[in-house]
Amino acid sequence: MSRPLDVIVFGASSFVGQILVRHLWERHGADGELRWALAGRSESRLRAVRDSLGERAAGLPLLVADSSDAAALHRLCEQARVIVSTVGPYALYGSTLVAACADTGTDYCDLTGEVQWMRRMITAHEATAQRTGARIVHACGFDSIPSDLGMRFLQEAAIARFGQPLRQVSMRVRLTGGVSGGTVASMVNFFQELADNPALARDIRNPHLLAGISGGARQTEVLRPTRDAFSDNWLAPFIMAAINTRVVHRSNALSGWRWGQDLAYDEAWATGSGVRGLAMATGFTAALGGFVAGAAIGPVRRLLSRHVLPKPGEGPSPEEQRNGRFELTFHGRDDAGHRLTARVTGERDPGYGATARMLGEAAACLAQDMAGRPGGFWTPASLLGDALQQRLQAHAGMRFQLLD
Repeated sequence: MSRPLDVIVFGASSFVGQILVRHLWERHGADGELRWALAGRSESRLRAVRDSLGERAAGLPLLVADSSDAAALHRLCEQARVIVSTVGPYALYGSTLVAACADTGTDYCDLTGEVQWMRRMITAHEATAQRTGARIVHACGFDSIPSDLGMRFLQEAAIARFGQPLRQVSMRVRLTGGVSGGTVASMVNFFQELADNPALARDIRNPHLLAGISGGARQTEVLRPTRDAFSDNWLAPFIMAAINTRVVHRSNALSGWRWGQDLAYDEAWATGSGVRGLAMATGFTAALGGFVAGAAIGPVRRLLSRHVLPKPGEGPSPEEQRNGRFELTFHGRDDAGHRLTARVTGERDPGYGATARMLGEAAACLAQDMAGRPGGFWTPASLLGDALQQRLQAHAGMRFQLLD
């Protein structure tokens, strides 16, 4: 495509959008090989974000478009090879942009974890994206790049070493970091969707929802404090597991079931060993259960949104973002008894400081490394794969390693 820009950041003045803009500025400046611009609905807010970068950023273009204005979004798409969006909840504000990208053959990535919305977008626009050549890649933040690329890294190592994939893989996560109002808003909107459409609960329970099949291999879930089979740790439910596992299964499907049609994959939060680990697992499970129960009730949900939970635009402080860390350990085994373990680690707050860097590298990867790849709805592992992994290791503070 011959277009004046490589990447447009849509939602550049949002909480994570500003962190993303800072990362792209530090990586590419205003006149590097990557031609990029800031976009959103308020020119004054965009100008404030650009001004925060200093005088040398004055050449970065500012583009105005509203998430509900289809004509403006089409014009936006026609100016760039890639649109990277931070405007959520995506189920409320993202559908018109995805449609515009599919229509105009424009590549797209975001940081959504809203699997019910991803499924709707795939159903509505995949045929169009395949026809126009648009590569649409959801879940390019902490949901679900570390899980998706970590699984790919482990399975490719197993295939090279054992001649076959690992049939069962369990991921255990440790992390520190805060929560932003945008993430909370997406969660609250999901419960509102459930209230409006109770049948959605059945779809969400399908671990192969994004793979487009029902049934499939039986999957296990950690739903209560549980002793880990791989260590002396206690486990608690990992709130992102319902997102990451479905993305991983879609990656497997898009690869032609390279990791096996009988793949079983689960995720859990490792809280530590002994009494302290059990107490943490019990406390977190209770807190999560209380939040889910409250958010499922309309009046309680509205009360939480107005008076308790962080608002959109709020999130971890710069110091919290810098001090955050995450560590994902993947334990796998096959039917022949082979075992393999891999670890993915990252710097900064996983949901925001790290996510912004992942999203920025995914957008640059789409713009610069994917020539010749066909259009459609992809996952980070199935489309970006090795190229993105190399970028993350070089520029995003992430590390992928085999432990045995």
